[in-house]
Amino acid sequence: MAGRLAEIADSFFTPAVNDLVPYEPGKPVEEVQRELGLERVVKLASNEGPYGPFPAAGEAIERCVDELNRYPDGGAYRLRAALAERLDLRFEEVAVGAGSDGLVDCLSQAMLQRGDEIVCGWPSFPSYAIDARKLGAVPRTVALRDDRYDLDALLAAVGPSTKIVYVCLPNNPTGTTNTRAELDAYFDRVPEHVLTVLDQAYFEYIDDPGYPDGVEAYLKAGRRVVVLRTFSKIYGLAGLRVGYAAASAAVVTAIGKVRRAFDITTPAQEAALASLDSPGELERRRLLNEQGRATLETILREHGLEPVGPAVANFVFAEVGDDSRPFFEALLREGVIVRPTQGFGAPGAIRVTVGTDDEHRVLAEALERLGALSK
Repeated sequence: MAGRLAEIADSFFTPAVNDLVPYEPGKPVEEVQRELGLERVVKLASNEGPYGPFPAAGEAIERCVDELNRYPDGGAYRLRAALAERLDLRFEEVAVGAGSDGLVDCLSQAMLQRGDEIVCGWPSFPSYAIDARKLGAVPRTVALRDDRYDLDALLAAVGPSTKIVYVCLPNNPTGTTNTRAELDAYFDRVPEHVLTVLDQAYFEYIDDPGYPDGVEAYLKAGRRVVVLRTFSKIYGLAGLRVGYAAASAAVVTAIGKVRRAFDITTPAQEAALASLDSPGELERRRLLNEQGRATLETILREHGLEPVGPAVANFVFAEVGDDSRPFFEALLREGVIVRPTQGFGAPGAIRVTVGTDDEHRVLAEALERLGALSK
């Protein structure tokens, strides 16, 4: 029998870590099945695409299996070169990371120390604030206006200690976005001592001339900006964790100094690279998502929930009361996982990811049963 493990007091850890509330991921399907004894569970919680890797990406993964005894290319040379070519940037202006979330962590490590500040909207993606707090920096959160980032209020929150301003476009969890004109006005006013991080994790889902391409509109115009994107969403590679940043060479160099060695696996690099050459599949999934989002909004409205809008990504957001956890738990017992958004700063809401037609049917049936139970 193993001996008793030593007790480790909180004093072993930094005050920042002791005070941290960690990011809470969505529940895995297998865990819910095991806990509740359900045969089928539908997950509409984590903003994953409902489809697997692109066919070409699946084939690329298979081809590299026999080389998995070797470490991956630590510099992700081929992937960075391909991204630079497609974005019309220099190789030195593209960084890769373990999802765009991994790049938020790298930017925080490279730029923040105790007493520094970041500014972001709220509710929004929790990693902006969590990664700042890890380093003893202070997150200044700014309430949304009409469920979108309030860029004027964001600028008003910037002070002499502000290092980073995050603009989540579209915002997670609300699914809403700002216009090109609003972003133009923001960049005209943001102080020069601030680096803006434009998080465009859902960029490929949007086909709207009013939605800004951060690389073309701002990075190439010489703005102090980092543009984040990912292969986790429409490309169906969330399980491989690969994203990228477009930025000045100085920022990319700084990211490289703090990024963990070999954190982008060989299958992740090969699958991402293969996904870049499938524009037809990308467009097919974009159209399916647009149709699915409309269906999802209709289902929620038919059951008394009003989605925030206009939503432009692959999820919708709706208020359900003062505390969304009882609603989340009730749906869970019916075999549907959605996302309660307490950790995002919205304790009374849920976020629901666009799924397949069949998954939407399961959600509608679950909501119908909950409605019948409440009568």
